[in-house]
Amino acid sequence: MYSTFQNENIFGFFISGRGVRGNVDLSLKLIGSGKKGSYMACANPHSLVVASCDSIFDNALKNADILLPDGTGIVLAAKILNVPIHERVAGSEFFNAFSENVSKNGGSKYFFLGSSKQVLDLIVTRLNSEYPNITVCGTYSPPFKEVFSDFENIRMIEAINQASPDVLWVGMTAPKQEKWIYQNKDKLEVSFIGAIGAVFDFYAGTKKRSSPFWQKVGLEWLPRFLKEPKRLWERNMRSTPIFLSWVLKEKIRQLWKL
Repeated sequence: MYSTFQNENIFGFFISGRGVRGNVDLSLKLIGSGKKGSYMACANPHSLVVASCDSIFDNALKNADILLPDGTGIVLAAKILNVPIHERVAGSEFFNAFSENVSKNGGSKYFFLGSSKQVLDLIVTRLNSEYPNITVCGTYSPPFKEVFSDFENIRMIEAINQASPDVLWVGMTAPKQEKWIYQNKDKLEVSFIGAIGAVFDFYAGTKKRSSPFWQKVGLEWLPRFLKEPKRLWERNMRSTPIFLSWVLKEKIRQLWKL
């Protein structure tokens, strides 16, 4: 794991307070270090609540070299608890800023693991158009299942290593993607791995992010919830209240110590 400088402790998770540019700079330093298996993950209230009941996911988040504050709830909690995290960094913003940077500075080789062939093809088409200096050296659409067999894992790892990418982007939704990275990173000949989930669909254009208005007011989740209430019910109606209760208890504890 990288230095905890500018990583802020929220409920035992060391979340980056560097902002978009700082996190991109750190990721490039990790790539330049020559170390294999460095990775980035995203933290939001739902992921932290799920991790509290899933030890592998918990370890995956706590061992990430970069843990982005991808959720307004994280920034709000930081403000309430006097933790210096002032900027939300969504996976989409990180991916776009990272790609912009490497494209301007000689390019890079990407591999995309996850989603469907249709989505992957759309990603490649758009990336080739927007960032011609970035080469997509491979894509892989894994089976849609909760747990992969040993054979399926071997095939994915072999495909990635044979392509020899600089960066592996994984989009299999949380916590599946983070757990897969954590359990397989030491077998991958890749300098940097990013768990970016829904960014695959956003970048491909198969799903749209909420408008900048909803992002700015901290309610990006609301339009998505109204469109897919069944899928997002647990995230918004169960995990959010639990997370807010954690914040309240911690604030009371802080005040009690004064």
